[in-house]
Amino acid sequence: MRRTMCKGKIHRATVTQANLNYVGSITVDQDLLDAANIYPYEKVQVVNINNGARLETYTIAGARGSGVICLNGAAARMVAEKDIVIIISYADCHEEEIRTLKPHIVFVDENNQLIEQKVVDLNEMLPTNQFDENLQTTFVYS
Repeated sequence: MRRTMCKGKIHRATVTQANLNYVGSITVDQDLLDAANIYPYEKVQVVNINNGARLETYTIAGARGSGVICLNGAAARMVAEKDIVIIISYADCHEEEIRTLKPHIVFVDENNQLIEQKVVDLNEMLPTNQFDENLQTTFVYS
């Protein structure tokens, strides 16, 4: 079985621009992408805290230290400057890969400057017996 897991997240970033006439995507300060373990051109989900909108797009690296968070193309219609968004990347993992996944969670200030970074060890959160091939199930019918 495969599970879709959070791989990286930039929490409560402030939209600095919305550029309807650009080709598409979301431009994000490269420092924030690095901290959240998100690559340029990686698919992300953007969740708008202000209006509840959710959209999928891909990232473009912005200038380091700039704090840029710019929704481009059609996605620009889903946000306004100064909206607060969460940018999330996911990994599609086999069960055995989940224990080695370490999501990077990034917290920013109102200028989109890094204030805290957490690397989560999922191995500490998962049950010790996630899957046992020898487990037998008995069905009881009444």
